[in-house]
Amino acid sequence: MAKAHVLVVEDDVEMLSLLHDELGEAGFDVHAVSSAQEALEHVRVRAVDAVVTDLVMPGMRGDELLRQLRAAAPGVPVVIMTAFGSIESAVAAMREGAYHYITKPFRIEQLIVTLENALAENRLRQDLLDLAGVAQDRAGIVAESPVMRRTMDLVARAAPADTPVLILGESGTGKELLARALHAAGPRRDRSFMAVNCSAIPETLLESQLFGHRRGAFTDAREDRRGLFQEAEGGTILLDEIGDMALSLQTKLLRVLQEREVHPLGAAAPVAVDVRVIAATNRDLEALCAQGRFRQDLYYRLNVITIRIPPLRERPEDLLPLVAHFLAKHGQRLGRSEVTVSLEVMELFRRHPWPGNVRELENAIERALVLGQDSAIHIEDLPDDLRQSLLSSPGPEHVRLLADMEREQIIKALRAAGGNKTAAARLLGLDRKTLYRKLEVYGIQPS
Repeated sequence: MAKAHVLVVEDDVEMLSLLHDELGEAGFDVHAVSSAQEALEHVRVRAVDAVVTDLVMPGMRGDELLRQLRAAAPGVPVVIMTAFGSIESAVAAMREGAYHYITKPFRIEQLIVTLENALAENRLRQDLLDLAGVAQDRAGIVAESPVMRRTMDLVARAAPADTPVLILGESGTGKELLARALHAAGPRRDRSFMAVNCSAIPETLLESQLFGHRRGAFTDAREDRRGLFQEAEGGTILLDEIGDMALSLQTKLLRVLQEREVHPLGAAAPVAVDVRVIAATNRDLEALCAQGRFRQDLYYRLNVITIRIPPLRERPEDLLPLVAHFLAKHGQRLGRSEVTVSLEVMELFRRHPWPGNVRELENAIERALVLGQDSAIHIEDLPDDLRQSLLSSPGPEHVRLLADMEREQIIKALRAAGGNKTAAARLLGLDRKTLYRKLEVYGIQPS
């Protein structure tokens, strides 16, 4: 892998030499110049991966260099070095697009970690942009992981048949989405797809919903009504949460599968139907059969082809493409299509066990896009349970170092503001709510 090319701009000759040597030893390809003009000339002839510049320099200041770099090399992260007395100017530079600022004097490790994270976030941003189109092309089903590819291969092989399919998966894994993919890949794709949640409708109403009724069949039956099996004629019906269906309805469903006919409530004779049945559940049907709560013959009839959707924690290769997909999906709708995620948030996503699976991930990203204000999603934009996951899990060393640096800057600002949180937030370029969240995350007491 090629070394990252870092441009250092510093008018102090000794400091410039020190940064050149230290960053070179850290593994960067370093080019050092003593003025902003030289920096711009270098950028015109060679692409750079990151820029480190002093803020106060003779001639062109670092913030003016930042503005010109944004035009000449858009997307290149710029790190500002500044004395603490000029911190407000550094914060203003960050508002104009600087990646970060560090206050002099600083430990060289701080600068190295900042650069590494800047480069990693740039790579992450580019990966998300590259993956967004791929995920959208698959209509929301991401299958980069080997286990998910096997699942989609089974979908492709099962789609052409009329055989019943049983989809198993935890809540939030996307069972209905997979059922729709089965329908769309098969010969019934041009006909109706009907989905019914068997746990959301009372038993007395579910029978009528599924099989239909005739006028006068019960008190409120004022007219004939076709059931979903008839509405889905020639197409597909998804019976979601099939494990919650009452035993009396299970018996009637078994007859539908065996005889391919339904008997509407109050009707004199059954009605033939041509429908492919897909059932889905997050429950253990074998255990329900053993308990007498699910008919074993129905289970065998549905269990001809079983497709298991793995939980998100078992498919880590799909996490980044899913994040890219949801950023693109909701970002476009909310007018925030350029938003990405911070490196710290992505590391948290990788560590989180995702008990709510893909649905939980999508909800977290949508919430952050609605409530966040930055060009990237940060820790404070996430739901409380995810933030608590950060506090309870140590995480990789470079993420902890970045968090330590941010904590240090907050403490410095609080000291400079005499403990006044409003003044400290203004000094840091944050709104008060964001500062309060960071104080909680880092366990900082303003006193």
